Amino acid sequence: MTSARLPAGELLALLRAFGVPEGEIAQAQTDGTLALLAIERLALGQELRYDLAAASDGTGLPEHELRHIWRSLGFPDPQPGEKIFSDVDLGNFAAVADLIHSGVISPEVTYGMTRVIGSSMARIASALIDAVTTDQQGPVPLTPDGEPASEVLEPIASEAGGFLPIFPEVLAQSWRRHLQAAARRRLLRGDAEDAHGVVVGFADLVGFTALAQQVSDEELAAVVDHFEHLAYDVIVAGGGRVVKMIGDEVMFLVDDPISAAEIALDLSDASRDAAGLSDVRVGMASGPVIEREGDVFGTTVNLASRATAIAYPGTVVVSPELREALETCPLVAFRAMRPRFLKNIGRVSLSVMRRSGEPPATIRDAIDERRRQMRSMLRDRLAPRAADEPAAGRDDPDA
Repeated sequence: MTSARLPAGELLALLRAFGVPEGEIAQAQTDGTLALLAIERLALGQELRYDLAAASDGTGLPEHELRHIWRSLGFPDPQPGEKIFSDVDLGNFAAVADLIHSGVISPEVTYGMTRVIGSSMARIASALIDAVTTDQQGPVPLTPDGEPASEVLEPIASEAGGFLPIFPEVLAQSWRRHLQAAARRRLLRGDAEDAHGVVVGFADLVGFTALAQQVSDEELAAVVDHFEHLAYDVIVAGGGRVVKMIGDEVMFLVDDPISAAEIALDLSDASRDAAGLSDVRVGMASGPVIEREGDVFGTTVNLASRATAIAYPGTVVVSPELREALETCPLVAFRAMRPRFLKNIGRVSLSVMRRSGEPPATIRDAIDERRRQMRSMLRDRLAPRAADEPAAGRDDPDA
């Protein structure tokens, strides 16, 4: 299949047809933000014809319910008389109104679903914009005729090679596959009250706060991206599911205790072997959880989080229930920790888990060596800056 590109000149014509002032177009070409300007003006492709009152009349939903749904999707409240809704918006609102009025779904469920949709779409949109702008720094290259080079606009101009035109179908198919997987998980798990529960795990980078104070934002972002890629690769490959990333921490669920143990140990090993990453510490607990709006709550989650907080770098700490479930597993061994009093939980006897046959001394040696490597790497990063800055208390010869 050949790439059907939209010529750069035609894109400029479209921007002008949408009433974008020439000054904005010229400034975007100078700033290297023409792709962003095109997305901002052309991505929706719908005329905004209705204000809040007209949308209420057209859908049968009271204005306060429309406001609530709009806020749940992550958008600010519409101002009086502001035309921000299209025919597509009104069609969606009308369909939601029919569901609510028929009793199929309650308003509370509606708001919950729109919150999930809004937050998920906001993350996807931000990631796409980051991808578009990563290599768009500086003025846009121009053709001999003074038009922007076509390759600069490839993410939005190409119907075959660019990713923005194909994204709606990608999102739809991804949603179908995740819906199927979520239903399968719930079927296999059974009713929540009768279920044996799942394994909840947290893994976070050790020393991230200190690192954030000593490196640039770009270096810190690179560390977070590296950790996120590693976490997704290891957890998904091991049969787990990433619930969410919280900067330097990942939360995951695993249905099978043995798979959970392998994931936790693999996370520890992978971070230890990864250049530029500090060690991770992992905490896990097994038991019943509450799943709402794509997130997970409950005592089991709290216990896993507290276990992570007291784990040493490069180690895996597990709850008593998870240790009991893994006692007969030949792949792992345990060392009991002294009982700890955990906030809002009480006194708990946690255990450090390691691979069977791997002596604790080997783990300690590996952790110590890893710490030395990280200290050396950090000194190397900071040394050039220190050389460029006048030493404290010393006269600057160029002053």
